[in-house]
This record gives sequence, C-alpha cells and structure tokens, in this order.
Amino acid sequence: MSKKHPIIAITGSSGAGTSTVQNTFEQIFRREGIKHVAIEGDAFHRFDRIAMKAEMEKRSAGADAFSHFSYEANELGELERVFRDYGETGKGKSRHYVHNEAEAEIHGVAPGKFTEWAAFEDDTDLMFYEGLHGVVKNDEVDLPALADLKIGVVPVINLEWIQKIHRDRSQRGYSTEAVTDTILRRMPAYVNCICPQFVETDVNFQRVPVVDTSDPFIARWIPTADESLVVIRFKDPAGIDFPYLTSMIDNSWMSRANSIVIPGGKMDLAMQLIFTPMVHRLISDSKRA
Repeated sequence: MSKKHPIIAITGSSGAGTSTVQNTFEQIFRREGIKHVAIEGDAFHRFDRIAMKAEMEKRSAGADAFSHFSYEANELGELERVFRDYGETGKGKSRHYVHNEAEAEIHGVAPGKFTEWAAFEDDTDLMFYEGLHGVVKNDEVDLPALADLKIGVVPVINLEWIQKIHRDRSQRGYSTEAVTDTILRRMPAYVNCICPQFVETDVNFQRVPVVDTSDPFIARWIPTADESLVVIRFKDPAGIDFPYLTSMIDNSWMSRANSIVIPGGKMDLAMQLIFTPMVHRLISDSKRA
C-alpha cells in the first residue's frame, strides 16, 4: 500500500456490476474535486479477440478450460507492475481493450483490439482499477498488498448470469447460446481465480434478488434494484459506524457483526456514505505523506 499515491481496486466477475460501482466513485471524485486515473482490467488481457479465440481452440475443455478469467490469459505481472509503479511514483501506463464499434469510433482501433500503451496524466490524487483481477493473490503476484481500498462486487450467481446475458446481447451483439457457452467455459476459473479474491477485499457488495431467478438463461428482465436486497460485508468492522448507516438508510439492518443489509435501491446512497469518508482519509494521508 502507498500512503502518498493511493490505489482503489474494484473487482468482480463479468456481469457482476462493477461498472455501477465505478460510476458511484466517479460521482464522489467529481464532487470532492479528486483528480484520478482510471485503469480497466480488460486492458491487461494477454490476447486480443482473434488471438484469444485461437488460443482457446488449442486447449481442452473441462477442468483445463481456458478463459479471460484464467490467470494465464492475463498480464497479471504487468498489472502488478502498474500498481507498484503508481504507488511508488504516481506514474504508470495503461491501454484500452476495444469491445465494440461504439468504442472503436472513440479510440480509432478495431473491436477486439488494444489501443497503444499511454502514460498517465501527471499529478493525480489516486488510481482507480475496475476489472476481473484487481485483488489477485497467488504464487506469482500479490495485488492486495499494493491496493489501499479493495472492493468486491458479488451478486448471487444467477443474477450475475442474467446481467451478463442481457449486457452481452444488447451491447456486444452475442446470442444467448454464445453467452451461455462462455459462462460454462469460465466456470473452473471463476471458482479458482475469481472467488478467492473476495477473501482479500475490504468491503463486499452482494445483490440478492427477491424475485424468481431460477432459470437465468430464459429470464426476460434483469431484476430491478427495488426487487433486490444488498448485503454489505466489511472485512474489518472496527471504525464502521453501523448505527449511523442504519439510521441513514431506511429499512436497513445488521445481519452479522460485520454485515449490513439494505434495500437494493439504496445501494448508491450506501456507497456514498461508506466510501466518501474512506476516500477523504486516503487523500488526507496522501497529502500528509
């Protein structure tokens, strides 16, 4: 961790809702006048779309299934280097993975390709990561040791699949069958590479629908926020003012000594209440350092 150049890492599976959490942090940064640099987990994929397809065709399915969730499909050593460089110097480089035609028009690079690596702006207050592997700790890398605030976004798995299916069909043009195949192929790496990160996170958000999601592959709608509850778990509850949170968030309650349950529609409010003082503390410590 770096007192002088803090790092916030948001991690979650594809379709988990990490982009929603990112939007809330963007609001906090704008309101508080915090200049940040944002990096995307997809920027650290090892292969572009064509090369990834070729690589998957070389490998077997089943226990050895290979996907973007897999450690070896990503440049985690490079991601660790970016974390370390920023923490030590406030500098670094990143790039973008272009998902679709709309992004291609913005970046001038064909869908499925990467932009060139580019240096961060100077004099940023903190770095913000959002993606699949921001809190990986294995034999090769230790990202939790380099991040100052680590957040997991972990909806129950049927809801996660519904969100992914709807996003990939509407925004990326995939069929339900293609998305289903991707989900099945990624399952071993989901268990072995994604889930272990949520032990390392400081705060986890798990959205739980209160409507029937028994068959996520035929669901016509994503359950709305008002059709959900959100469980918020703190790794270290010391210093968390639970009475304040439950008084500020209507119909919320504590389910365990380190967990609070809130109505789904209050998730943005909860994140604002929880993370604004945490960000202030990071910036204050940075300025003193």
